[in-house]
Amino acid sequence: MKKIRKAVFPVAGMGTRFLPATKANPKEMLPIVDKPLIQYAAEEAEEAGVTSLVFVTGRNKRSIPDHFDKAYELESELKEAGKTTLLQKVQNVLPADVSCIYLRQAEALGLGHAVLCAEPVVADEPFAVILADDLIRGEDDVGAIAQMAKVYERYQCSVILVEEVPQEETGKYGIVEVENDDGETAIMTSIVEKPKPEDAPSNLAVVGRYILTPRIFELIKETGRGAGGEIQLTDAIAELLKYEKVRVYRVKGKRYDCGSKLGYLEATVEYGLSHQELGDDFRQYLNELSKEL
Repeated sequence: MKKIRKAVFPVAGMGTRFLPATKANPKEMLPIVDKPLIQYAAEEAEEAGVTSLVFVTGRNKRSIPDHFDKAYELESELKEAGKTTLLQKVQNVLPADVSCIYLRQAEALGLGHAVLCAEPVVADEPFAVILADDLIRGEDDVGAIAQMAKVYERYQCSVILVEEVPQEETGKYGIVEVENDDGETAIMTSIVEKPKPEDAPSNLAVVGRYILTPRIFELIKETGRGAGGEIQLTDAIAELLKYEKVRVYRVKGKRYDCGSKLGYLEATVEYGLSHQELGDDFRQYLNELSKEL
């Protein structure tokens, strides 16, 4: 049985909702307290046993490979200054047994196209896809991909992470229809990209985590442009249903939509409150602030 050893990170997006902050800095490098979103995503993959991180990048994304690269000058300065704790944080951004691969998406043709760019590296293996701006704090400190990998190992089919959303928000997501639902996992029967609330088959929304079989690559190649004029991964998954079973899995934990400003602020506050070094002081500050409002 093949394990999930490769994870694809589509990071070529423009991050327009955070302009001007993302004019020169990728949205995936926006920090939640003291770590960028992309590092949280990478750590989630590593926890699940992934050893190859495949970044599908675009222009102006140089800071992502720089972040995961060795920083000789910075490490030397920290070492000379005796700042051992900071030195360890810098050196441990990436474990020694994990490698990074960077591919360029020449045109912004959508999520499906970004995933297809990873085919030469992924080849015939099952793989994960992680959207870094969906930050997920797993229940009992077990990340979403690690949870999904267990479902994949049990059923040996693609697994899509879902979450219930308000019916009026279905137009923001890929929405699935299911059967044999046990409250945790279910068999997907259909999927549609960003349906109007009155047309949505359910309120189960796809939320930024996928484990896919390699058949998806051939189906993406046959997929025309869909919603927004882009090659949608959702459309390829809809075709995949004709050949294989696909399961959905309800997230165990809390998702923060860090692609939105409000979700980003919520994540910053809640991760700040649980931060080992500054959590208590930050909580005291918020309590004092609430008295003034």
